[in-house]
Amino acid sequence: MFINQKSLREQVYDYLREELSQGSLLPGMIIDLNVISGKLGISKTPLRDALLQLDTEGFVTISPRRGIFVNRLTLEDIRDCYEIIGALESTAILSVIDHIQPLHLEKMRILNKALKADLQQEDYASYYQRNLLFHGVFLDLSRNAPLKRIIMPLKQRLYDFPRRGYIKAWELRNCRDHDRLIKAFEKKDREAAVAVWRDVHWSFTKQEPFIRSFYFSEPANAPAPVTQGRRMIRTSNTRQRPNMLS
Repeated sequence: MFINQKSLREQVYDYLREELSQGSLLPGMIIDLNVISGKLGISKTPLRDALLQLDTEGFVTISPRRGIFVNRLTLEDIRDCYEIIGALESTAILSVIDHIQPLHLEKMRILNKALKADLQQEDYASYYQRNLLFHGVFLDLSRNAPLKRIIMPLKQRLYDFPRRGYIKAWELRNCRDHDRLIKAFEKKDREAAVAVWRDVHWSFTKQEPFIRSFYFSEPANAPAPVTQGRRMIRTSNTRQRPNMLS
């Protein structure tokens, strides 16, 4: 018999993150604890715990006596995220560049080739996952666990809230940045690696035209919303509670 090993709080967190990424909980909306706990068939305690984590990560704001609001992603938020991610990933690159082996380079080449193919096929779901894997090749070599814990929520805040379509020209340029990073890794060229990653790939100034188009206007190639079926929220034992938000 399958038993879900995640705690109820973790499952509620995953559920809320999915609702955010699919646009069921939109920026500016007030989250009603009574409604969600009733639909999930759970108490408010794990729901509050999950919302506290989302508040820490910047997805919602818990305001005493006013309620819980889904945050809007502002241009300032994006600028801050780019600055932080660029600095942290560049730090990781500098710390692992001497440990990059041919097998890592080959994995990055394969992933980047697949990313370009995903863009040609307009398979944006696959592109999103492969892109995380590409970055993960060098991030996984870093021994700096706090650095990695900080980066992922920021990326989720940028790309998964709610998940939008992609600007093909922007992503193709990002793939070219990937090629340049691979070459810098090959040559063990620290200066070149940081130049392309911090000063181009994660440069808010360099990326601002695409950022404004992507976040503040409806992209022409936005995919149709994904229809979600009924899902289950499970406790650590085998009891099941249906998710009624389908």
